[in-house]
Amino acid sequence: MKLTFYKYHGTGNDFIIIDNRSNTITLKNEQVKQMCDRRFGIGADGLMLMNNIPNYDFGMTYYNADGNTGSMCGNGGRCMVQFAYDLGLRKSEYLFTATDGDHKAIIETNKWIDLKMKDVDTIESLSSDFILNTGSPHYVKPVSNAAAINVFTEGQAIRYSKRFADKGINVNFVEKQDDGKIFVRTYERGVEDETLSCGTGVTAAALAFANNNNGFNLINIKTPGGNLAVKFIKTGKSSFKDIWLCGPATFVFKGEVNV
Repeated sequence: MKLTFYKYHGTGNDFIIIDNRSNTITLKNEQVKQMCDRRFGIGADGLMLMNNIPNYDFGMTYYNADGNTGSMCGNGGRCMVQFAYDLGLRKSEYLFTATDGDHKAIIETNKWIDLKMKDVDTIESLSSDFILNTGSPHYVKPVSNAAAINVFTEGQAIRYSKRFADKGINVNFVEKQDDGKIFVRTYERGVEDETLSCGTGVTAAALAFANNNNGFNLINIKTPGGNLAVKFIKTGKSSFKDIWLCGPATFVFKGEVNV
């Protein structure tokens, strides 16, 4: 089977995207894994199918690099919106559905894409660490020097610890910097390594690091792959609504592959 694919990235978090609005493409896990392989395939952190769903601009099916279907991917969602725009679907507001429900998105004048994330009602505190779900499950660990962390080793130890070994969890190491920004490095399950950026991860980090004041918040975030921002309204100690993940989504190249 020959497929046309498109490569996009959101702050270094890269994806293979396939236009499946005909709803005729079905991929096996091994096929996805092969395409995402950085030595024997195209290379990507994940793969997404753009499906045709009634009453939506599109539906998003996300696969991790290991070939398994994954939970919500924030950077991937922004890339899907840019892909829709590049295909000629030009709108002031987009509505699509993913594994965690419906999402709205807006393309700003600076070409950043604002993606509305799911509301968060609970943050579990573990001493100084936090666990929450922003469409994908995340473990947030505050650190004093994120650049010095061995993300692979320390992230893997948490992801495969007794509590999380079965379903896995994404692990974020977060440093609060003097300029008020936070620096986030993430170990992603399904990739089983550090990625240059994780959209649901920086969202989780921003909420975990929110100040105690209720109301509107805007947190600027640095990742190894670039800058993002998360804006939200804090409605209680551990509850948040109107959460938006904001950042760029960039086309890389187009090609064909036999699978």
